[in-house]
Amino acid sequence: MRGMTIIVKTISSWVKLLIFLFGIYIVLFGHLTPGGGFAGGVILASSYVLILLAFGRKSVEENLSIAQASRLDSIGALLFMAIAMSGFLYGAALFFYNAIQQRYLADKHTAFELVSAGSIPLSNIAIGLKVGASLFLVIMVLSVFRPKGKTDARE
Repeated sequence: MRGMTIIVKTISSWVKLLIFLFGIYIVLFGHLTPGGGFAGGVILASSYVLILLAFGRKSVEENLSIAQASRLDSIGALLFMAIAMSGFLYGAALFFYNAIQQRYLADKHTAFELVSAGSIPLSNIAIGLKVGASLFLVIMVLSVFRPKGKTDARE
């Protein structure tokens, strides 16, 4: 038998989508509520850890392979670097200059709305992608290694 009992598998299959959606909510609304890219990325990775514990490593690799997670990790880092460097493109000569806020939203009354923070939600998305993919990769690498002589009945 691969994975855990049928009860754990059933509950995990229901809950994994809710955890993933909550992680996306935390990433997107992190500039308005407690949370942000790091917390949301940890929650996103925990949804895959739940699948790993309930169904086994092979089931997780069918959903998100290590190569895809590595690509998402790199895309998150490059996106975050591009957002950080965008201040130089607008002539501000400042790293992490919030050009979207200063140029397009400064004269509008958009406080406490999703688009109220300029480039901060974009950097939250990049950080969430980076943290989620990195933690997923760490957990997957740790799940491969086990002490010699020990066999796992779940695989």
